[in-house]
Amino acid sequence: MDSYHFDFGIKDTASGYTKIRPDSRYSPDAQFGFTSDSTVFGRSRGGADTLRSDFCIPQKAVFLLDIPDGIYRISLLLGDSLADTSTIIRAGDGKYVLDTLNVPAGQYIRESFAMRIMGGQLKLSFSGIAPRINALDIEPDNEALVLYLAGDSTVTDQGEAGYPYAGWGQLLPRCFKAGLVVDNRAISGRSSKSFIEEGHLDNISTVLRPRDYIFIQFGHNDSKGDEHRHTEPFTTYKEYLLRMITVARKAGAYPVLVTAVHRRRFDPAEAIVDSHGEYLTAMKELAETEQIPLIDLAEKSRKLFEEYGVEGTKDLFMWSYPGEYILHPVGVQDNTHFQILGARLLADLIVEGIREAGLNDLIIHLRQGE
Repeated sequence: MDSYHFDFGIKDTASGYTKIRPDSRYSPDAQFGFTSDSTVFGRSRGGADTLRSDFCIPQKAVFLLDIPDGIYRISLLLGDSLADTSTIIRAGDGKYVLDTLNVPAGQYIRESFAMRIMGGQLKLSFSGIAPRINALDIEPDNEALVLYLAGDSTVTDQGEAGYPYAGWGQLLPRCFKAGLVVDNRAISGRSSKSFIEEGHLDNISTVLRPRDYIFIQFGHNDSKGDEHRHTEPFTTYKEYLLRMITVARKAGAYPVLVTAVHRRRFDPAEAIVDSHGEYLTAMKELAETEQIPLIDLAEKSRKLFEEYGVEGTKDLFMWSYPGEYILHPVGVQDNTHFQILGARLLADLIVEGIREAGLNDLIIHLRQGE
């Protein structure tokens, strides 16, 4: 696989780079550039450093690059000699690969993350109160460790069309440095049974390598009454989970079980009502029997939600008022799915569980402060 190097701005092009100007627009023939609906400006501050002296200001912009499928290390150079900058970067369909990048005037940072490209195209979305991009470098990284996520709608990348809906797996990539890819294969509405029978585990097995990880969270939909999804806690639920564990072990990868996050259901004493019951018990039993790590997100989320309380948890779950979000004009009252703050806090609890379980191959890739 090739490497790609882009110099953003309006002046000279750095050696070994391809220039991206504010009016560089993507087309299938060009194979890279900003989308036609992007709003991008450019500035030059002068100076001898070609990469730092000029930049693009992507006020709300999407950059596309046609690229072979694979794992890449993606590095961005950001900064401005005269102004404080604040840039938000999302990858793919709303994946939070980095937290907001704030850079003081006169300084520059280079931030990197690892990502698997699927579908032959890299998509980076830029926004923020004072966004800048100076340079972008994309290089193959076949040595990166991969953390796969298998789960349901509480884990999946919810996508920009549902903003601010978010699964905890969507916020997890921001917790890791380049060198580890969070490959979120979770899909809304799936149970342990339907995830396997629809072939999603098979798709993971074709790319799973020794020392990779797969986190497995199911339970929300296993209790549903339809034949396509329903499992019984101590029989078929365990059996489907064991099939996932077995696939991981055969590949030399490491399975980790994650108990299902709680719903926003409180009793009169404002304690969380357990809606998963025996599915939680069954998963814990299986983890003990198979001697594999377990992150008890059910218990961690219970404590979090009770701390926020009946009203406070509306800021974590997908509750909104009419007109609050453009994509949800009449408002939403959803006690199962999360908005960005809730997904962020749950991702942080997953990191806490990684540390508690002593998963050192993952711990060494955590960003400072995570």
